Amino acid sequence: MLPGIGFSEILLIGLAALIIIGPKDLPMMMRKIGQIMGKGRRMAREFQAAFDDIARQSELDELKKEIQELRKSNTLTTAQDDLAAYEADVNSAVMREPAPPSPPAVAPEPKDELPPATPAKGDPA
Repeated sequence: MLPGIGFSEILLIGLAALIIIGPKDLPMMMRKIGQIMGKGRRMAREFQAAFDDIARQSELDELKKEIQELRKSNTLTTAQDDLAAYEADVNSAVMREPAPPSPPAVAPEPKDELPPATPAKGDPA
């Protein structure tokens, strides 16, 4: 039962209670003691449950803060990446040198005449 109290000690306490309280009032007294012990146990359970709820709530608050910080950092990282990409696009567009305008392509007019043939060196003509 209880640590440190054996059967003989419980028997001695019960015998003393029987002599002091009397056989008539002993059952009522034991019932009252049981009710008081039950109330004490309920109060202890409620007290423990309240502490557990507080601990759980503080853990949840910490987790919520961590999640919000991760969301903020993720949003900031995404925004920074987008801005860096936009900056790179703008820089590449600015740094690109414009190509010189090419003259319009005009097809050469065909000539009916062929130029006179010139003899090559060493050819007898």
